[in-house]
Amino acid sequence: MQDSFELTRRSLLALAAGAVAAGAAGRVKADTVRPAIVELFTSQGCSSCPPADAFMAEVRAMKDVVALTYNVDYWDYRGWRDTLAAPENSKRQYKYAKARGDMDVYTPQMIIDGTSHVVGSQKMAVIAAIRSSFDNPPPMWIPVSISANDAEFQITVDEAPPDTLAPTASLWFVSVAPQMPVEIEKGENAGQKIVYLNVVRKLVPVGMWHGERATSALPKDSVMTEDSTSCMALLQMKPLGRILGCAVWGRLNS
Repeated sequence: MQDSFELTRRSLLALAAGAVAAGAAGRVKADTVRPAIVELFTSQGCSSCPPADAFMAEVRAMKDVVALTYNVDYWDYRGWRDTLAAPENSKRQYKYAKARGDMDVYTPQMIIDGTSHVVGSQKMAVIAAIRSSFDNPPPMWIPVSISANDAEFQITVDEAPPDTLAPTASLWFVSVAPQMPVEIEKGENAGQKIVYLNVVRKLVPVGMWHGERATSALPKDSVMTEDSTSCMALLQMKPLGRILGCAVWGRLNS
């Protein structure tokens, strides 16, 4: 098996069309490309993480995959303070574990679509999880869009499909730096220069979604950082679970 793969638009639409034909009300529409969302939780103070950090170059290049890197701060006590870490990133990882009920928190951990998780350095397991994501679409996929002007972003979330019970979901805004090289001076990775890709620089809760079409405006200067040139919106089931929709502004795959 190769370490990377492409899922063409035609094959993804075939999956979606098959779900509709099977009578699965509210499943992915045949005219909507649903990406797999891969979230890597990593740390500059974790000696097991560099292989996963490097593998992110392959993951983010996969067709119809959106990949994000979250640096966590709970390994800072080992002698090196992670320069990209944020407490919000660690909190997000713990919330995922609590929502799943397994409390399995580690680095490097890749979480797929807000549900399953695998060791981020185990390439075959990651690729299998992404394949499974495409083979098992969520009960519904909600179109989300982002537009921007000089001052603000506008995020629009569509309404739920007719005759479906919309789950309670939360909308997140994520600012992203596509590439950040770091020279690590101390700790388990001392002497290494690691390039982190699609680094989450700010994670902002936008609001709740209850099934109705909704638009939110966010001022650019409050949600973007100087080093973030891209962003995305994530619609997720509460408390923190399956991703139901997303939109990307800027470039995250190169």
